Parts: sequence; structure tokens; C-alpha cells
Amino acid sequence: MNGLSTLLIFVGLFLLGGVFSFVKQKQSKSLITLLSIGAAMCLVAGVLRLEVWN
Repeated sequence: MNGLSTLLIFVGLFLLGGVFSFVKQKQSKSLITLLSIGAAMCLVAGVLRLEVWN
């Protein structure tokens, strides 16, 4: 299941790029917060699935 971990990390980085873009465009804070939480969840899930910490 290494492919799923890679996909989660890729999606998390994609969302993180969206956060930076929305900050530069001065979008609403709630949208930026929602995207930040989604990015963090995807990155954490991807890293934990890789079992880097075990």
C-alpha cells in the first residue's frame, strides 16, 4: 500500500500549494483554514501510512 501513501502526500502538497496561492490572492480566512486543515490531514496520514515513525 505504498502507492496510497504517496498519493496522500501528493494531495497534501497540492493543497498546501493552494493555501499559498489563496493567501497571495487574499481569499477568505475560512477557506484558507479549511484548506490548511485538509493539507495537514493528508500529509500526516500519508507519513503515518509510510510507517516512518515506527
